[in-house]
Amino acid sequence: MNTFTDSLSVAAGLVAHLDPRFLAIVELSLRVSLAATAIAAVIGLPLGAAIAVGRFPGRQALTIVLNALMGLPPVVVGLVVYLLLSRAGPLGSFGVLFTPTAMVIAQTILIVPIIAALSRQIVSDAWAEYHEQLQSLGASTMRAALTLLWDTRYSLITVLLAGFGRAIAEVGAVMIVGGNIDGFTRVMTTTIALETSKGDLPLALALGVVLVTIVLTMNAGAHATREWARARFG
Repeated sequence: MNTFTDSLSVAAGLVAHLDPRFLAIVELSLRVSLAATAIAAVIGLPLGAAIAVGRFPGRQALTIVLNALMGLPPVVVGLVVYLLLSRAGPLGSFGVLFTPTAMVIAQTILIVPIIAALSRQIVSDAWAEYHEQLQSLGASTMRAALTLLWDTRYSLITVLLAGFGRAIAEVGAVMIVGGNIDGFTRVMTTTIALETSKGDLPLALALGVVLVTIVLTMNAGAHATREWARARFG
């Protein structure tokens, strides 16, 4: 057996036997990324809908900025959050640097623009189709935005998955603000990077398989949901 085959065998054993260290890393990764996605959804979905429906000065510029922020460099976000949360920073008194909370903050900042920009496009398309009906009913801007968010909810599942995928695959920002502390802030991506650099491939391979499986499963679920909605509602 070669080294790669041996590594795959050990990796399979970690997954099959539910190694406690392995499970703790997966659990923390899911907890941090799901929390960040939920917070980003609360911020990004209404923001995107409001920009799509609202008519106000600077709207076009705001749309351009929002689209540009989708490409925020993770390490820059990590650096900014680090400076804000460090002991000398304005938020240092909260003492959350090198904790999962800091990682949630960094991931949220990274994915809010993604969720807001993509949801803006989806709601904008729906607004172009239904704005006359909503206006004839006397719906306010806020009411129209919320109505369209609900109406496009199945399409928005894909948006949330894009945000979640971005969050759970993040390395640079979470490593800077989390510190990659074993047993406390070490998530799947940072563990894969660390173990690979050390030449310890089994744990990295096991986590890589789980990471890909999670992403594929969630995308399959989103596709099934969209197909069900299309068959039921047309």
